[in-house]
Amino acid sequence: MNAPFTHAAETVRLADLGDPAECARVESFVAEHPGATVFHRPAWLLAVEEGTGQQAVGLVAERGSRLVGWLPLTELHSPIFGRALVSSGFAVGGGTLAQSDAVGLKLAAAAEELALRHSCATVELRGGALPWNWHIRRDSHCGFVMELAADDEAQLLAIPRKQRAEVRKGLNNDLSVHTGTGAGDRAAHYAVYAESVRNLGTPVFPRALFDAVLDRLDADILTVRHGDEPVASVLSLYHRGAVLPYWGGGTWAARGLRANDRMYFELMRHARARGCTHFDFGRSKTGSGAWHFKRNWGFEPEPLAYASWTAPGCEARDADPNSPRHAARIAAWKRLPLSLANRIGPFIAKGLG
Repeated sequence: MNAPFTHAAETVRLADLGDPAECARVESFVAEHPGATVFHRPAWLLAVEEGTGQQAVGLVAERGSRLVGWLPLTELHSPIFGRALVSSGFAVGGGTLAQSDAVGLKLAAAAEELALRHSCATVELRGGALPWNWHIRRDSHCGFVMELAADDEAQLLAIPRKQRAEVRKGLNNDLSVHTGTGAGDRAAHYAVYAESVRNLGTPVFPRALFDAVLDRLDADILTVRHGDEPVASVLSLYHRGAVLPYWGGGTWAARGLRANDRMYFELMRHARARGCTHFDFGRSKTGSGAWHFKRNWGFEPEPLAYASWTAPGCEARDADPNSPRHAARIAAWKRLPLSLANRIGPFIAKGLG
């Protein structure tokens, strides 16, 4: 096994994610930790690696034979955005899971050392126990989680009046809904999602990433069609009784059809039938259009805390699509023909993380 990074009551070492027994041990630790998310799971890291080629790594803290801490990481390589260790890659959550603050700090220190060894200028922790001596932001993003109602009518009444009217229009429109994980579901989702993110000026992720997540995790796709044409689609994750609509979008036609409104309400209905108790609307940039959209549904924003470390003498990584330095690139991307955006987008997006 790898040599430990520290020599104290707890030792920290690289996890062997190629060993099924090691992965099962970490999965058990994640399942028992109250602060864990789906993005802490080794299954998530391995799906990201399979779908993007970005290496899954992780640090485990042990006290004797007992696991007392875990830091999931994706080692990102991008010719545009540089090299970084991110917890967790392509996720809105992650960070250290530890039985004490002291163990969390040891994991963070080991991540710094690992980053220097691997020529990564930055380490990012998207949640979890945050080291006090790193740069911490609590104003950039918010999460949105709400309990699901007991039935459809109660769910409608839980939505504020103005947004409820939009949902009712979507329910009354001539739209069909299908949920699944088959080849047709995957093709429809990718077509809709790729067009949606192109319209926002963002490169689309490789389709292999979505396939890997569907194959390795509890996930499915809900697609809304107008006639035979898919107009809105979302790939959702399920974890600890919550549904997380993660990669979703709509075509230009979706807005007039209220297909996105229909999609999220149908997902609430579907999740309730699956036994879910909560709807996790994910994160949004504070004050953004998506942030206001989720508030319109009755969700209250909860500020998220992220931490980052930058190697001495290096410039901080900037892969934020809202950064002013990327404004011209985003504007240009919106004008690309969809076929071209879909051809070159995955090569860029797999380095965003």
